[in-house]
Amino acid sequence: MSKPARDQEARDAKLEALQRGLTDAVASLVTSNDWKRAMEFAARFRARSFNNTMLIYAQHQTAFDEGRVPEPIPTYVAGFRQWLTLGRHVDKGQRGYGILAPVTARFASPSPSDSTSWRRLARGERPAPGEAVRSRLVGLRPTYVWDVSQTNGEPLPEQPRATLLRGVAPEGLWDGLADLITAHQFELRLVSTATAIGGANGLTDYTTREVSVRMDMDDAAQVKTLAHELGHVMLHRRDNADVMLHRGVAEVEAESVALMVAAAHGLDTSTYTVPYVSSWASTVTDKTPDEVVRSTAERVRAAAITILDALPTTQLGDGNPPGLDHKPLSTPQPEFTAPAASNRVAEVTTP
Repeated sequence: MSKPARDQEARDAKLEALQRGLTDAVASLVTSNDWKRAMEFAARFRARSFNNTMLIYAQHQTAFDEGRVPEPIPTYVAGFRQWLTLGRHVDKGQRGYGILAPVTARFASPSPSDSTSWRRLARGERPAPGEAVRSRLVGLRPTYVWDVSQTNGEPLPEQPRATLLRGVAPEGLWDGLADLITAHQFELRLVSTATAIGGANGLTDYTTREVSVRMDMDDAAQVKTLAHELGHVMLHRRDNADVMLHRGVAEVEAESVALMVAAAHGLDTSTYTVPYVSSWASTVTDKTPDEVVRSTAERVRAAAITILDALPTTQLGDGNPPGLDHKPLSTPQPEFTAPAASNRVAEVTTP
């Protein structure tokens, strides 16, 4: 066998091992109650796809169990050369965490609106005059990252972090979330008690395009409720076809968006409630629970990142070391549309 063939075989074996590890990590969410922990972790490492956060989480836990890292949760992760650009080097003997990196190729077409007209360009090939060029995902390859605890060298810059008292929300978070509600053309209505909205903490009404939030809660509970309702606004449109099928998934998505927004701000998330995974992942009849977990997580992550990027607040890091000048590419994920249960979606968790 030639060296290129042996190299390709080795890469394929590593990729297959990563895919098996990912499948096991996702399957463990279905059989345990770790969804909340996974969402909190995803908020801390939101520069990565959900698949890659699960791979990092599982491999770091193994490294901790084996005594190779000092803490059960990683702090910052980056590639070998990325650490070098920050003046740090990977310690001898430290094994990296395998993740999935996208492989893209260039395609050209003289008629971009015709999906059959696109052709893949060879390495170094130039498109013909007048052709449009696009990059597309064509596969995945294994690559590696290391936690900062596996490196030595120059100290990393300190990131600003707000110190929050219990029940107090970060400065600007309520206003930022409220602005996003109104940007989606919903009116924000503040009610004095839960009685006005059927005993719920919050309510999203697609018929009147109103979001209601009860005000007899502490600041942190109010912003949590507002983030939950914003999750409904962004993910569960009234025109969704399967209105009554996946109410459980819709509630999980909205609560998980709120959880990620809160975790990214260092808020206490101990009162956030998400149903046991198997109870909602099995309600989607045309997908396996593992598929529902992956697609739901990516939808939540995408919505939460959109919210966080639009907020003017001080947030925790995204998993990249401070000073790194670019984010790693995330692996694109298939989209799953979970419909709203009705025109009125209420949050019923306790503050």
